[in-house]
Amino acid sequence: MTAIAEAAADNVLDRARQGDHDAFAAIIRDYQSVVFGIAYNFFGNGAVAEELAQDVFLKLYRNLAAIHSHTHLLHWLRQVTSRQCIDEIRRGSPKRVNLDEVDLAVPPQVLDPFIARRIRALISTLPDMQRLVLTLRYQEELGPSEIGRIVGMPENTVKSYLHRALTALRKEFQ
Repeated sequence: MTAIAEAAADNVLDRARQGDHDAFAAIIRDYQSVVFGIAYNFFGNGAVAEELAQDVFLKLYRNLAAIHSHTHLLHWLRQVTSRQCIDEIRRGSPKRVNLDEVDLAVPPQVLDPFIARRIRALISTLPDMQRLVLTLRYQEELGPSEIGRIVGMPENTVKSYLHRALTALRKEFQ
């Protein structure tokens, strides 16, 4: 992000903190794909992802005073969304949907639909934390240290989760 874009994003955040509802709506528009994408790829269910995203943005509204910059905002949203996903699973609230049965909103990058469907099905069988770490790594393109900060675990543990997830996917995909 350029210095001008950073200043503009910080200006929108400042206005939202001062109670400007249009500025807060702009923040939601700018970051909704991040929040929804993490939740959707974790649960494989658009309705659950939308509900979770609403909860995350409600928490953001209540905690705007604690957000220092747009960079902090992005980190905060990823962290809260990740924790909300894990909390929902722990509560047993959402029913996990087989991603093989779900039509993705974004077309897969894999040209072969059979392979894409198979990968989604395999990812849906991973343990929750492996699925979350995999989503943050490959959807959000975060490194292990940043993922560790978001989910609250050491970098080496993140690397272990990634390694186990990728090993399981490779083994099953053969």
